[in-house]
Amino acid sequence: MADEPSELRINQIIQGDCVEVLAGFPPGSVDLVFADPPYNLQLNRDLWRPNMTRVAAVSDAWDKFAGFTEYDDFTRSWLGACRRVLKDSGTIWVIGTYHNIYRVGAILQDLGFWILNDVVWIKLNPMPNFRGVRFTNAQETLIWAQKVRGVHYTFNHRAMKALNDDLQMRSDWHLPVCNGRERVKENGKKAHTTQKPEALLYRVLLSSTNPGDVVLDPFFGTGTTGAVARKLGRQWIGIEREPRYVQLAEQRIRAVAPGDDRHGVFDSQPALPRIAFGMLLEVGLLSPGQSLYFNADDDRVATLLPDGHLRYGEFTGSIHQVGRRIMDAPCNGWDHWYYQDAGSGERQVIDGLRQVLRDTMR
Repeated sequence: MADEPSELRINQIIQGDCVEVLAGFPPGSVDLVFADPPYNLQLNRDLWRPNMTRVAAVSDAWDKFAGFTEYDDFTRSWLGACRRVLKDSGTIWVIGTYHNIYRVGAILQDLGFWILNDVVWIKLNPMPNFRGVRFTNAQETLIWAQKVRGVHYTFNHRAMKALNDDLQMRSDWHLPVCNGRERVKENGKKAHTTQKPEALLYRVLLSSTNPGDVVLDPFFGTGTTGAVARKLGRQWIGIEREPRYVQLAEQRIRAVAPGDDRHGVFDSQPALPRIAFGMLLEVGLLSPGQSLYFNADDDRVATLLPDGHLRYGEFTGSIHQVGRRIMDAPCNGWDHWYYQDAGSGERQVIDGLRQVLRDTMR
């Protein structure tokens, strides 16, 4: 990675207003922005539980605006400042609730960002609606957008698939809210009303950055973005207005063991060429009507059909589906099905034929 401009204070928290601070950054200098801006919740009275204890809701001064016009002007200002410092290949994540996310999304588009996804964070343990006048608000929305439409951006598809038990990750993320030991506290009480769980930032950074990339958080709070970036071997810059949050975030991040940026690189393209099972038939490594055996010494046998499916009794399906039927559990058919080698007479795993075919592609 090239040396960063001297104006960037890498792996530091800068106290101040993000728009003013970002004006001093060189243009096109950061790889990713994660922003958790004020939500403009418009709360005008205390919330109480049925047992008459007060709910610690978002009532901070930084979340108060005179109205939608003031909030929109604020949003346009900080988004424009972030857009200037993003690389053309960079992307931005913004998280919000129904109070603000639709206004943020419209302004993102007005400024020229191209929306890639909206991701719904479904809270496994949301705060109930104590007054019983609305549905329990159990989600927040993240908008993921690129600075310049059509420019190549980072998306580590294979990493996210691996993180999700080798299934393609969807845009609904079921994660708990921040609580327990992860919650930063001050005098026994939570220090920040909207602290995000590290699991959420782990997915964001793993999916859309590479080791060594610079991640900017213009509303740093108690430093979740910096803590996760440090774990994953990413560089980070935090901007935060409130002095006490700066101090708490610095303490928190110092306690995090830094990740080794030599590990965890996930290319967006597979390292090996994909081999469909049917290709083994097409090139003659297997033949229609041939018997395949489930495991090396198993007496269960299936017949290979011309389209690459297997027939096992009355059931027909892929090598994975038939294996799953036999095992009544997830099955990678490449590891379980064997053919009888004509030369040695011994059973050989079909994954060996896949490697033979890959060798011919080099």
